[in-house]
Amino acid sequence: MLRTLGAQIKEFKKDSILTPIFMILEVIMETIIPLMMASIIDDGVEMENMAHIYKMGILMVGAAILSLSFGILGGKYGARASTGFARNLRRAMYENIQTFSFANIDKYSTSGLITRLTTDVTNIQNAYQMILRMAMRAPASLICAMAMSFFISPKLACVYLVAVVLLSIVLSIMIPMATKHFMQAFPKYDDLNESVQENVSAIRVVKAYVREDYENTKFRRASGNIYKIFSKAEGIVAWNGPVMNLTVYSCILLISWIGAKMIVLGSLSTGELMSMLTYCMNILMSLMMLSMVFVMITMSVASARRISEVLNETSDLKNPESPVMEVADGSIRFDHVSFAYKKDAESMVLKDIHLDIRAGETIGIMGGTGSAKSSLVNLISRLYDVTEGALYVGGVDVRAYDMEALRNQVSVVLQNNVLFSGTILENLRWGDKEATEEECRRACRLACADEFIEQMPEKYETYIEQGGTNVSGGQKQRLCIARALLKKPKILILDDSTSAVDTATDAKIRKAFAEEIPDTTKLIIAQRVSSVQHADRIIVMNEGRIAGFGTHEELLAGNEIYREVYESQTSGSGDFDEKGDN
Repeated sequence: MLRTLGAQIKEFKKDSILTPIFMILEVIMETIIPLMMASIIDDGVEMENMAHIYKMGILMVGAAILSLSFGILGGKYGARASTGFARNLRRAMYENIQTFSFANIDKYSTSGLITRLTTDVTNIQNAYQMILRMAMRAPASLICAMAMSFFISPKLACVYLVAVVLLSIVLSIMIPMATKHFMQAFPKYDDLNESVQENVSAIRVVKAYVREDYENTKFRRASGNIYKIFSKAEGIVAWNGPVMNLTVYSCILLISWIGAKMIVLGSLSTGELMSMLTYCMNILMSLMMLSMVFVMITMSVASARRISEVLNETSDLKNPESPVMEVADGSIRFDHVSFAYKKDAESMVLKDIHLDIRAGETIGIMGGTGSAKSSLVNLISRLYDVTEGALYVGGVDVRAYDMEALRNQVSVVLQNNVLFSGTILENLRWGDKEATEEECRRACRLACADEFIEQMPEKYETYIEQGGTNVSGGQKQRLCIARALLKKPKILILDDSTSAVDTATDAKIRKAFAEEIPDTTKLIIAQRVSSVQHADRIIVMNEGRIAGFGTHEELLAGNEIYREVYESQTSGSGDFDEKGDN
């Protein structure tokens, strides 16, 4: 874990080294000042030597200025090191997440990843800054102050030693107790973020069903869980202050009492007693700072583990050593393919799929909910790897391709259509960042998106809000199809991507595909028979198996599931899900 996190310090190693150096230099200056103060009292005030007072006063001011300067430099380099470390952690996690396969992403919730990138990294940032500054400053100050105390008066210094031992025992009891609660707290942030994320993204549904009270209750519950855990942890840590204060004032009283006696007996000067009291404060403040460091480190351990999990996660999908960089054509062959989302799954999602699809064919895919239609097409662009058998695209096993080269030739319009904040042109150029405006317009004509774009005041410069909230479902689908077409793929997969458009527009899109991109293999998942009946062939899926494969006419004649669905839809009394699972 430490090696994983430490690798992200990178270019901030110099700042990480300079920070503790300046902190130690600051401590040295602070340690010298009480000695100068003692000299002013003993050799200046009591001896009525004004020259000595001026001399030592100037030296004290110089030491104070140096101490201040070293403290400022330590703070500057510490801030740069900790914020840079946090930046590198976020960047490394984000970049690693981009390499994840769908199987890797399935291991983490969206809210969990967001918490790791925000709250957990902030905890690490704060802890790292405290380690560089306080964790260096406090022990150095403690050691220097103790050394000077024993140099001045070993007898009085023993009071500090007893106080340090007692406080160490108290801290050793408090910290493990607080750690247990802090370890439980941060995973609860995932639940809180999940509640917020779901509510904001589905606010229209919440309001439509008047579920605001339910959502408020769920949020209060998640927030309350964090409150309870932190209250327990902070309640334990809160004892730190009173115990410290009790120790500080007890030490001051004991040192004043014993020191006064020693002054009367002549074994200690007034200036030395003043120095001892100053060192007393230094020692106990150092202990207080150390306790804060321990608490912060305790809080950050859980965050460090969660961040390391993401950084150490490796994609289940890897490029071969000498990958194939060119996809010859859009032919697809499933060679007795079986697939499960988890390696230890008891049953397969896809079972013994054997298919041959020629380049340029239009293939319809139909099946009831849960029949594994989407799972089938997700294997083509290698979003997942097959569990058994082999899948070939362009005559080559997909596992032999460079993944980027393969995915550039397979355009997928998923069920959940996603648009990003930006103009329509910026969204379209996700398909091809070098696409000209004319190419974007042509793709929109093929997807029948130009019809509504031209009616917008700013046309292709119209700004799309986050998530595409200012366009309808059908408009969003057509923009996503146009974006996919800009890749000029050899294989185009539409996963129920015309469900929100009317049948007339659906027919126009299918006609445009047939005329304008005849060499592209088109796989169309649909619930409406009308969307696929003109396809070259149609796959009927049922419970992860192929229940039928042929033309519309062949399936009507020989496939009972397809025939029942066709009859139910053409009579206006149902859709695929009513019959498809029989």
